Amino acid sequence: MSEIIIGIDLGTTNSEVAVVQDGQLTVIKDQGSALLPSFVGLSDNNEILVGETAKNQYAAYPERTIKSIKRSMGEDVQVVMGEQSYTPQEISAVILKRLKAIAEQHLGHSVTKAVITVPAYFSDTQRQATREAGDIAGLEVVRMINEPTAAALSYESDQKTHRRVMVYDLGGGTFDVSVVNIENDVVEVISSHGNNHLGGDDFDQKIIDFLVDHLKEKQGIDVESSSKTMARLVRAAEIAKRTLSDQPFAHIEEEYIAEKDGQPIHLSIELDRKNFEAMIEDYIEDTLESVHIALSDAQLTASDIDKILLVGGSTRVPLVRECLQKKFGMEPHSEVHPDLCVAMGAAIQAAMIGGAKVSTVLVDVTPYTYGTSAIGHINGEYTPFMYCPIIHKNTPLPVSKSEVFATSSDGQEVAEINIYQGEDPDALNNIEIGKFTVEGLKDVEAGNRIVISLNLDLNGVLNVSAKEKDTGLEKTITIENVISRFEEAQLDTARDRIDAFFAINADEDASDIAPTGKDEHHEARSLIEKAQGMLEKANNEDREDMVNIIEALNAAIEAEDTQKIAENVEQLSDILYYLEN
Repeated sequence: MSEIIIGIDLGTTNSEVAVVQDGQLTVIKDQGSALLPSFVGLSDNNEILVGETAKNQYAAYPERTIKSIKRSMGEDVQVVMGEQSYTPQEISAVILKRLKAIAEQHLGHSVTKAVITVPAYFSDTQRQATREAGDIAGLEVVRMINEPTAAALSYESDQKTHRRVMVYDLGGGTFDVSVVNIENDVVEVISSHGNNHLGGDDFDQKIIDFLVDHLKEKQGIDVESSSKTMARLVRAAEIAKRTLSDQPFAHIEEEYIAEKDGQPIHLSIELDRKNFEAMIEDYIEDTLESVHIALSDAQLTASDIDKILLVGGSTRVPLVRECLQKKFGMEPHSEVHPDLCVAMGAAIQAAMIGGAKVSTVLVDVTPYTYGTSAIGHINGEYTPFMYCPIIHKNTPLPVSKSEVFATSSDGQEVAEINIYQGEDPDALNNIEIGKFTVEGLKDVEAGNRIVISLNLDLNGVLNVSAKEKDTGLEKTITIENVISRFEEAQLDTARDRIDAFFAINADEDASDIAPTGKDEHHEARSLIEKAQGMLEKANNEDREDMVNIIEALNAAIEAEDTQKIAENVEQLSDILYYLEN
């Protein structure tokens, strides 16, 4: 009988634990979520909080909550939490101990051994600190493996042919890129480069700086001296960043963010994806420079790479995929959950050490790209039928994505929306799967913004909506069984050309848009964001109740427990009504 050894991804933003049992790989969930936020805090009663509970209290009590401790691993520093100071190893050990307990609850017996992943670019000092954290947590670290190795294992655990893979790993606090050889179940990293202090946290900081500057310019206040206000901006920035991965606009709203002359100051501003990408463009360029160095060290060129794997939650930023696709001329792969694939690879390695055999990793992805058409250029030539992908092939299901387009004519009152499936840059060489018309648009100059949203579920049902941004005028269609039907469909290149009524509007400034994907939990999430914005306004008793309800509501959403969602929404709404009146 094989020995049970767990695999752990100890991340900057989130951590995960996975295990292979009876040949099956499982990323273990806690309260409905496989992601454990890498937050550690102290409650009012001086009890240790780990994960979502600690993250929820961060906005109200940043002085007794620690985040992103991975960035300090290997440094001779102390971090303050409450009235005590701790080493980075101790804080990381708290996270590891919680992951150990989650695994033990799932397995029904104690766990003493683990494989823990580290960035390929981690120094010996940082690796030793990670091992020490494991020891403190009561885990024998039987092996530490590089995160790109683990990610490659999760994709290619049964690969027999030779492949050369580039793993682009952009997490919350670290970045590294590795060139990996895979052959006969052997994964070998042949070159790596990166930055241990570059990741999604830096993207968040750019948004935070933007918000701080906005409050200075528009409200005449400097909030940087208030730790609680800054903690709320950190949370707002993270939510905005995630929104912009799927939507072209993010509305950032925090009530009672500060006070001036005895009057409350509220934050309400919109950030569009174009401006956000301009903020982080230098960071992405830095990662591409690391890509160049890694290829050079391996004595390879971009054309020598067979496959690109995207790892880490920050790779969801669309600019990352766009830049890599442009450099390598191929679509990067992200069909294995970017946040989970490293933990999965760690569990596979752990199973190999323990003598177990692992079944192939299976995921539900869309095998096709879905999009619309717009005025643009193909190979330098003008065309009204440039294909604009919105959902890319190999995207995990379910998925919801939106893009913003604009009318091409002054006074245009009608837009015909055409939806295609395929990979060709000429929309007419792809399969048209549906079309509909939006009528009654505003009588304005060219550039009236139209937001196209696509939502594809596990059953192959594609919901499409087109919304006029300024008025909210919206038209939707539902296209059934797009995945199964397309498996038998042939490209139809003989269909009639249609007039293009909108073009990509790359130069427009941002304004308000709400996500239009099919999301039955949107109301609950909106209520959570509103409650988080009012934590500072509440007294200690109400604040504690709100934090507990928010945690329970997040768990209910993850578990898709409709009854629990309704119960917690009602409780949270009652408290907010009391605070607002």
